[in-house]
Amino acid sequence: MNKFFKRLAVGILSLAMVAGIAAYTPAVTAEAKDDLAGKLVVIHTNDMHGHYEKIEEEGGLGMSSVKALKGYYERQGANVLLLDAGDFSQGTNLVNYYKGLDSIYFMNAAGYDAASLGNHEFDFGFDALQEMAAAADFPILDANIINKETGKPYFGDNKVFAFGNMTVGVFGLDTPETQTKASPKNVKDVTFLDNEELYACAQAQVDALKAAGCDYIICIGHLGVDEESVGRRSVDVVAQVTGIDLFVDGHSHTRIDGGFDFNGTKIVSTGSYLEKIGVVIYDGEKTTARLIDDLYYIGGCPDMDAFVKTFADVVNEAYAGTFATTISRLDGSRAPGVRTEETNLGDFSADAYKYIAQTYVDENDMNMTIDGAIQNGGGIRASIEPGDISMDTLYTVFPYGNTISIVTLTGEELLEALEASCFACPDALGGFPQVSGIVFTIDTTVPYAQGAQYPDSTYYAPANPGSRVTIKSVGGKEFDLKATYNIAVNNFMADGGDTYYVLSEAENVIDTGVVDAEGLISYVNSLNGVIGEEYAASRGNITIIR
Repeated sequence: MNKFFKRLAVGILSLAMVAGIAAYTPAVTAEAKDDLAGKLVVIHTNDMHGHYEKIEEEGGLGMSSVKALKGYYERQGANVLLLDAGDFSQGTNLVNYYKGLDSIYFMNAAGYDAASLGNHEFDFGFDALQEMAAAADFPILDANIINKETGKPYFGDNKVFAFGNMTVGVFGLDTPETQTKASPKNVKDVTFLDNEELYACAQAQVDALKAAGCDYIICIGHLGVDEESVGRRSVDVVAQVTGIDLFVDGHSHTRIDGGFDFNGTKIVSTGSYLEKIGVVIYDGEKTTARLIDDLYYIGGCPDMDAFVKTFADVVNEAYAGTFATTISRLDGSRAPGVRTEETNLGDFSADAYKYIAQTYVDENDMNMTIDGAIQNGGGIRASIEPGDISMDTLYTVFPYGNTISIVTLTGEELLEALEASCFACPDALGGFPQVSGIVFTIDTTVPYAQGAQYPDSTYYAPANPGSRVTIKSVGGKEFDLKATYNIAVNNFMADGGDTYYVLSEAENVIDTGVVDAEGLISYVNSLNGVIGEEYAASRGNITIIR
């Protein structure tokens, strides 16, 4: 059965299985029961990234626990809302295989009441996102994602939930960083309100919900608290907006146990990967929050476990087998790791890009030399342990399906690209460059000089390229600002993703059509299937002065 029909068959099966678990309510023991009748209980998740299976050894609670927890509180007579703050559909092969659609099936079955999108919901393309939104039994709320044609929110903006003794208003926001953290072509039909427009949008939502008689107002916002997001973080919004009682945050993978109060708003976030589930209780006067990682008194939902397994079995079959062996651990950690410094996995990936690009031009008699390659650190999603590497691991580490492209740049443009992509160093940034054939130094003691903001981007061009980054050589030759270089990248970067806007202006761009994961397989085959001593440590392409 091919991939399309497997996806179709499982999708049809899901419709029947959801009905069978929709009414699940676990028993409530006397010692566990809380006095919750009539109180508002908000169960919240964020940055689940496809971790829907309950896998004990990995510490994730899985969607089974989310379903059981909602039933537990409903059985006690609480007014329950189950909310998610985005990035639910990208990150594991379980959801990537179905382009995120099965994540919606799981959330439907768990009984989600509303969700915000994250930047990763756009990874599979806008058509796939619209398919996900159409399949959801709950509203997608993002008041700041504006349809360029109509000028109105592309999805929903807010939802009023009326309970017997209170009315709750929920609105959503998504990070404007999606403009460049997703492929620019995937967001071409929408505008993300940012900075002052973002604050005004949020205040308008609060005012509208208050006018609708809401007693309690919640924002589900995929904004985060990272320094790189200053001006568009959850704390920036609540500093400028009055009337938000609870802000359910996401994006930065921050774990905030108990939440924290800021300008009259309680901000909560669970971290990521369903390692914890957030619970907020409002008794009419006071809001309390906690994170839960042990549901021993509730258990899980066996039918939900079986439901998720139906999808997982299909994916496991599709990605069975191994493709290579590595003698060393290949470091794909976020920070310290591929977003902050050179790693051996970053070297391996960039080398593979360079190899595939050169193979492509040679096979097509293009009389071109590939001088170097750049892989954005955010495109590497996990580490690889020593031993055999499964296909499942390959597509977990490189899940996006980007194709390898060749851009022709002047030395000045290459320097701008590296300066811009290293602006946050030594702090983590998804655009941090892992390279092949390029040797350069980052002097972090020199402040980044910010120039003009790139069009349709939250990032800024460097005012003085070369002030922090010094390129020593490219393609084994001394770097020349006036020279022309052929650089292999992925199509996300070639389109101007992350900090790489300058690449989108290159006069010559060739898309090889080779998917990055498939290119990595070809490169490993050229190494006789073994990633050996040459990748035991990073190469020393990047020097960081701290």
